[in-house]
Amino acid sequence: MKKHITGRIVTVLSFLAAGTIGLAAPAAADLKLCNTTSSRVGVAIGYKDQKGWVSEGWWNVASQTCEVLLKGSLVARYYYIHALDYDRGGEWGGKAFMCTDDKAFTIRGVQDCQTRGYKRSGFFEVDTTEQKDWTVRLTDPGDGGTATTQ
Repeated sequence: MKKHITGRIVTVLSFLAAGTIGLAAPAAADLKLCNTTSSRVGVAIGYKDQKGWVSEGWWNVASQTCEVLLKGSLVARYYYIHALDYDRGGEWGGKAFMCTDDKAFTIRGVQDCQTRGYKRSGFFEVDTTEQKDWTVRLTDPGDGGTATTQ
């Protein structure tokens, strides 16, 4: 049974992973998630492409590691993330509801999740400010206690 994190403030830090000017090789352009927590986490993403809304999961991200969620230049300004803390319970979520499943999934559309046999899960919004490369950091509650974007 999943439970929402209550009484525990979780920090979600998003920041631009900008390349250094003047390097000969082009910077990688991806959507990445770094898990700086002491737990293993499962991550699902949501975004709008040319065909409409899609949600995908699960990426299993070990403690203190990063994972590329989408390879290549980002094509949307907004992406959405839902993450589960496998070791301590709880989740990182938000007010944007999309469909998820218990096992690996790619789901088109955000409507009627339960009618279609899926779960309805809350995702938090990541505003990439139309950058082509972005990294999201999940942190433990003792590392600041607020959600910030740089």
